Amino acid sequence: MGDVNQSVTSDFLLVGLFSHSGSPRLLFSLMVAMFIMGLLGNTVLLCLIYMDSRLHTPMYFMLSQLSLFDVGFPLITIPKTVSDFLQEKGSISFGGCAAQIFFLTLIGVAEGILLSLMSYDRYVAVCHPLHYPVLMRRQVCLLMVGGSWLAGVLNASIQTSITMHFSYCASRIVDHFFCEVPALLKLSCADTSAYELALSVSGVLILVLPLSLIATSYGHVLGAVLRMRSQEARNKTFATCSSHITVVGLFYGAAVFMYMVPQAYHSPQQDNVASLFYSLVTPMLNPLIYSLRNREVRKALVNVLRRVDFRPK
Repeated sequence: MGDVNQSVTSDFLLVGLFSHSGSPRLLFSLMVAMFIMGLLGNTVLLCLIYMDSRLHTPMYFMLSQLSLFDVGFPLITIPKTVSDFLQEKGSISFGGCAAQIFFLTLIGVAEGILLSLMSYDRYVAVCHPLHYPVLMRRQVCLLMVGGSWLAGVLNASIQTSITMHFSYCASRIVDHFFCEVPALLKLSCADTSAYELALSVSGVLILVLPLSLIATSYGHVLGAVLRMRSQEARNKTFATCSSHITVVGLFYGAAVFMYMVPQAYHSPQQDNVASLFYSLVTPMLNPLIYSLRNREVRKALVNVLRRVDFRPK
């Protein structure tokens, strides 16, 4: 019991991002710039979807949820990292560490499921366009998004409660720039092998099942596109679907490296890079990918700028 009490009352020390960098100030500046760009980009995309009635469709409703996740992900980690760098400290309380694990797991799981559901939306739109208004009606979209949130909450609750239940009586130094389950388990003085195996199995299910749905959906979409006779229809479909495939690749690439590749095959420095990628780089790139490659979003931006009279004189 004494070990548990010590775990609860003691702070952890976060290290790993700037301590391994040869140019910490340059890395810090890049991180802050990407954080601001991602925050602005996703906020603008959310506002466009809300303000333009032509974007009030199932695809853009789910895209707005993706932008919401991409706003939340960096906000959980980056402000704390910036504060620690400026104040030259890296301590985080037991409760703060638990909160980071909970919200990061929630958003990570929910976003992975949402991306797979977005691929199903494209499958229905391309392969069954006549049934699209029924299969993707508002109630179904709300159920899909609500299901992704619920899955994230359940997974995050289980992982956080089990992870923080272990006693951490050894080193308090977390070789990572935020609290993440794999990095924290290395510090436990209890036997975590069974839990790590369970995490690996659940990680495979959480990653492989959505990826299977994505691969199946886009396999059917590709077949449908190749059968289209209109070059314009092909180009429009490819533009929309390629944006989503790019986002899926960015998100799942880093996630697979972190949670499906055994820990023995990657170092803490590589973990930091992978975590920075899916917690900061991907949220920054997503609004750029969807806006630059999507005609509807570009039109909505032009219309909003005209509405607020930002036209060049």
